[in-house]
Amino acid sequence: MQVWHDSEEIPRDLGPIVLTVGVFDGVHRGHRALLAATVEEAAKRSLPAVALTFDPHPAQVHRPEDDLVLVANAADRIERLSALGLDGVLVQHYDLEFASATPEEFVSDYLRRDLEVACLVVGEDVRFGRDNAGDADVLHDLCDRLGIELVLVAEVACDLTGRRWSSTWIRQSLAAGDVHQAARILGRPHRLRGVVVRGFRRGRALGYPTANLAPDDLGVVPADGVYAGWLLPGPFDTPGAADTGATRLPAAISVGTNPTFQGTERTVEAHVLGRTDLDLYDEEVVVEFVAHLRPMVTFDGMEPLMAQMRADVEDAAGILGVPVPPELAPDAVTAT
Repeated sequence: MQVWHDSEEIPRDLGPIVLTVGVFDGVHRGHRALLAATVEEAAKRSLPAVALTFDPHPAQVHRPEDDLVLVANAADRIERLSALGLDGVLVQHYDLEFASATPEEFVSDYLRRDLEVACLVVGEDVRFGRDNAGDADVLHDLCDRLGIELVLVAEVACDLTGRRWSSTWIRQSLAAGDVHQAARILGRPHRLRGVVVRGFRRGRALGYPTANLAPDDLGVVPADGVYAGWLLPGPFDTPGAADTGATRLPAAISVGTNPTFQGTERTVEAHVLGRTDLDLYDEEVVVEFVAHLRPMVTFDGMEPLMAQMRADVEDAAGILGVPVPPELAPDAVTAT
């Protein structure tokens, strides 16, 4: 899959394309239905399937005071899109100038002229153009006039609740620490992608070294607590590398301020079960959240903290279906 950051980067010989448009924050199950329809329509016409996405998120441009945090950062979004059979992704820089195009200018000048769109696949709730003035009816008229085939895809809802799959629902679930519900919406575990930095090295001193993620541009971090999950070490040199070739290491993941040590900085730390030999500093890693184990609490001294850390590792191993580290096996614990 090719990735472009400007329409001028698209090869001129790519020819007419089948295009879908969206932010695709998180690339959840609703997004994937739309993207699958795009790939299907492209195959019918023997044309390339391309997704147009935006960076930054339009809401971050129009309503910066909302301080919107994306479900996943741009790198992980491209990673997820690469696994869906697309031929290319155009990451369009979004600013007020781009947003000023009228619906007609967006379709005629940008989609038809610049991108050579032959078929456009979008959701029935589509809004576009200056002040979101364009809707499905406006789009239908414009596409009909400009010779673009239009395919409208019905929104996809959860079969149990009837609620529409959405990035907002994912954010609400993660804010509550419900990574299981977030995974249902996403169709896979929620994950953070970042660079490992040096922390306070308390975990190493206690026998549970952790990979600490740099706090910048991680995506939505779940509520404070301890989780079972996976750590995937890089490098991720090409789109799709984290999904196809990465090693998956079982981990206990801590999110919070480490209140036992009077911490004030919120951190994400992952301890790979049974491993004290890993050197991941300055490396990019992915951390996936599978299950919430417990809330973040303050312990009265090191002994109860150490006992709980051992329990966390055992619980994480059980949930992930991996052996308990040998040093925590019943005989080993009794002998210490």
